[in-house]
Amino acid sequence: MNTFRGYLFLLLLPPFLSGCLNDKVIINKEAARSIIPKPVSLEMGSGSFSLSPQTVVYAPDSLGEIASYLVKTLLNPIGEELSIQPMGPGNSPSGILLDTRTDLGEEAYNLSITSEQVHISGGSQKGIFYGIQSLRQILPTLIQHSAPQAYELPVLEIQDEPRYPYRGLHLDVSRHFFPVDFIKRFIDLLAFHKLNVFHWHLTDDQGWRLEIKQYPKLTEIGAYREETLVGHYRDQPHKFDGKRYGGFYTQEDVKEVLAYAAERQVTVIPEIELPGHALAAISAYPELACQPGEYKVGTKWGIFEEVFCPTDYTFEFLENVLGEVIDLFPSPYIHIGGDECPKVRWEESAFCQNLLKQEGLSNELELQSYFIKRIEEYVNSRGRRIIGWDEILEGGLAPNATVMSWQGITGGIEAAEQGHDVVMTPTSHVYLDYYQGDPENEPLAIGGNLPLEKVYAYEPTPEELDEKEAQHILGAQANLWTEYIPTGEKAEYMVYPRACALAELVWTPKEGKDFIDFTQRLEYHFSRLDDLGVNYAKTFYNVTALPLPDSANKQLQVELKRNSQQAEIRYTLNDEVPGPESSRYEGPIALDQTQTLKAISFLEGKPVGATLEKTFQVSLATAGIPKLKNMPSEKYNAGPFVLTDGVVGTDIFNDLWYGFDGEDFEATIDLGEETPIKRLGFGVLHTPFAWIFYPSQVEISISQDGENFESVFSAEDPKATVEGTPIKRKEHAVTLEGKSARFVRFFAKNTIIPTWHGGSGRNSWLFVDEIYVE
Repeated sequence: MNTFRGYLFLLLLPPFLSGCLNDKVIINKEAARSIIPKPVSLEMGSGSFSLSPQTVVYAPDSLGEIASYLVKTLLNPIGEELSIQPMGPGNSPSGILLDTRTDLGEEAYNLSITSEQVHISGGSQKGIFYGIQSLRQILPTLIQHSAPQAYELPVLEIQDEPRYPYRGLHLDVSRHFFPVDFIKRFIDLLAFHKLNVFHWHLTDDQGWRLEIKQYPKLTEIGAYREETLVGHYRDQPHKFDGKRYGGFYTQEDVKEVLAYAAERQVTVIPEIELPGHALAAISAYPELACQPGEYKVGTKWGIFEEVFCPTDYTFEFLENVLGEVIDLFPSPYIHIGGDECPKVRWEESAFCQNLLKQEGLSNELELQSYFIKRIEEYVNSRGRRIIGWDEILEGGLAPNATVMSWQGITGGIEAAEQGHDVVMTPTSHVYLDYYQGDPENEPLAIGGNLPLEKVYAYEPTPEELDEKEAQHILGAQANLWTEYIPTGEKAEYMVYPRACALAELVWTPKEGKDFIDFTQRLEYHFSRLDDLGVNYAKTFYNVTALPLPDSANKQLQVELKRNSQQAEIRYTLNDEVPGPESSRYEGPIALDQTQTLKAISFLEGKPVGATLEKTFQVSLATAGIPKLKNMPSEKYNAGPFVLTDGVVGTDIFNDLWYGFDGEDFEATIDLGEETPIKRLGFGVLHTPFAWIFYPSQVEISISQDGENFESVFSAEDPKATVEGTPIKRKEHAVTLEGKSARFVRFFAKNTIIPTWHGGSGRNSWLFVDEIYVE
């Protein structure tokens, strides 16, 4: 080859290509080691296999479809279509061999690369497919120049199988609609990472997306809304774009998607929401509601009180709808939703109250169970099973139902203990609509904080289950709700690379997981995602700051972390933007006063990722451990230092806050000795759409002995339950003169959700963060 051309080509190679020899690209061993998800066993050998346009694929006739898929897959990096030839008994020619083995599990595979051949064996076509994905990851995903390409593949041996049978990814197409081409791309990327379930959320309050021939108004009316909320739901007053929005999938579209998914060994589970999240359907057929009226498809997010009324007409309607769904989708499961179903309309309905008496039901929770069980009877009669969100446990679980545990792990534990199968999908670890970096540097998201490391750390099988109960944990699923995700480009940004972490936690054995090793492989994997044109988030390179309160010495240190093992961190404490000459981070930074820290990752002398800018509030209370009268909810309790870690909670609720579900807040901090004090304060949050309200009353008290307290600040908040009160963090503080104390007590009284809210009459959430004593 031309020497200069060859040198230039080497400079342009992605990291998994080492170089070229006689016009063959050498795949380095790191490419094989960087497979995601990590295989059960991978052993490198010596030597290589030459893969070229002349290589032949050998497969029996029974594997013709999967062989064709392999050839199509290799067309991108090689540039020519390989030929397929039958393989006779005992024949072991040079080339790529595909076969099945009865001693392997259905999804297990062995991938053996020797100097003579590439041999992929699987327990079934599924196993072979996953072996192909590993081969696909060893190779570049695109041809590197215009001529047909040849490669030297490293000799290796992989033995692999998944940890869990259910490895899912969910997409909500109701809040925002995505075209068929994107759905197919979503499935292809899912399969590339050995995930095997696509959960298609097809109906909700904001749009009905599936053609049902018996009920054409579902798509004529229910698939379109008059306008869409602009900005975040928490922004007050609400603003709308004034543009009609919608779309739906024809049954022919669905068949096209299903065929595409089947080729990639992906099961598509359709979701038809019931009995709640039904406004789009009710808008099309108002007789499904509990009271007459004109209804419109939802134009904003949240929970609506309009739900399916449990009449014979409704059940006939739903059975007809589900009948067409079952005829379309071969999935063994039909997802029926079951979540967030307000009971207000049932409580108001004379029909529903009579039904309670007729069926001997105690309350509306049991009415929901009655509803779900009737639907299950029909679905079971058609040879399928229902799966639903964990609210289907309320009032008693349907006999054959599978539970998708999203509110935490409690629902999953309860269902497994009852002998029901479970898919774990808790908000805390696998809700991909949550922020994955500092919200100030990220596109608009629903809230929360779910960095890559937290996804990877999730363990789907709760330790509370015994060995028999644990067998009911089928696996895990990540969910992408799309209120704030209008395009496929943003959907990919929210999903990747966190879906890579999901893939590994459901495939790789628990003992084989290692986050540092994963990040090293992921940096190689980015080049594959680049080749595929995936708009993945670059938050991988962002610096995060972890407060390290030292209660013994009452000192705050800050640890800086980054995922990249190759990048270094530079930081400043003087408000300047860090540069290559700024202080290099070597270990935790001690802070003895309130300061703003800025930090950036540098790779080869150049900044990568966003600039971290965080102010740490240091006071006499910092690093202390307050004594709490009531403990915060498990969902919003990030440890004993949340109130004193120097990090002030923002307007977005997340684990920077303590969250109290219906309980009052009372915390007492011991300063160790009588101390002069000038200023006391703490923060609270108001986010009504998430059922978080300001406290109705607050008080701050001081004491010398911890027994007798003097109130130094007390206030009621008349705006706590007023509709339209802005979503915002508020600080309650008091300035004192000539006061000293050893103990300081902070109190906030929870409130009852007001009548204008969908949760009217119920206990609210109370969020509190960062107490300070100056």
